[in-house]
Amino acid sequence: MNLLRVEPEARTRIESFLQTFKKSSRPLLLLDYDGTLADFRIDRFKAYPWAGLRELLTRIQRQGRTEMRVITGRPPEEVPPLLGLSPALEVWGLHGAKRLYPDGRSEQEETLRETREKLDEVRVQLRRDAFGGLYEDKPNAAVVHWRGIPPARAKLIEQKTRALFEPLASNDGLSLLVFESGLELRTGRDKGGAVREIAREAASGTPVVYLGDDFTDESAFVAVNELEGPHLSVLVRRAWRETAANAWIKPPEELKGFLERWLDALRHA
Repeated sequence: MNLLRVEPEARTRIESFLQTFKKSSRPLLLLDYDGTLADFRIDRFKAYPWAGLRELLTRIQRQGRTEMRVITGRPPEEVPPLLGLSPALEVWGLHGAKRLYPDGRSEQEETLRETREKLDEVRVQLRRDAFGGLYEDKPNAAVVHWRGIPPARAKLIEQKTRALFEPLASNDGLSLLVFESGLELRTGRDKGGAVREIAREAASGTPVVYLGDDFTDESAFVAVNELEGPHLSVLVRRAWRETAANAWIKPPEELKGFLERWLDALRHA
């Protein structure tokens, strides 16, 4: 499989990035989960990787020359059972606020007491009435989804959720995160912060790529684009949208083509 279907400008950027492997033996492959490695599901516990993707990631693991991390909005403990890799990958969950190591250890950012109390008030209200949407409770956030709901109803859910979240997001410690078919009132590191921390821990000059699909991945694209060493930010999405990413590929076939080229580039590095 190759990247011949990818737009010429994106293909040139991808190939230029892969050529940097000749000067570095352990590049960083940073991956979003939902929408990137797996299609969206109303039941998120059924969102398994695209067919053939687990096998490609396993080959990259066994090659032993790539550092892989998953950065996801999910609680990080949800990803290893779905991804099914052995050993498990390191996962930065809750958009980067909680780090889960392959051995099961975890670290989560501390939340100020006042911020926790404000979130608890919102949780109580949304458990009682989520405006017709799906309420999700996270350790550092309150989330309302409307994926799969008819457009007219979804618009009403969004309006009511914004009316609740936006005034609170002006408070210190809380922010409003917009994603496709949902809003999240949260505290803590975002995906861009996770990318910066991972890159800081890596050796100088390490090639870094981030693959993501959603609006929540834009902060990660920006963080990657700011790195001084070799870097690439890739939007993985069926339809184009405005983005800070400097390449665009469509899942699942072009995504699998990218990973095949990754393997090939390391074999010839």
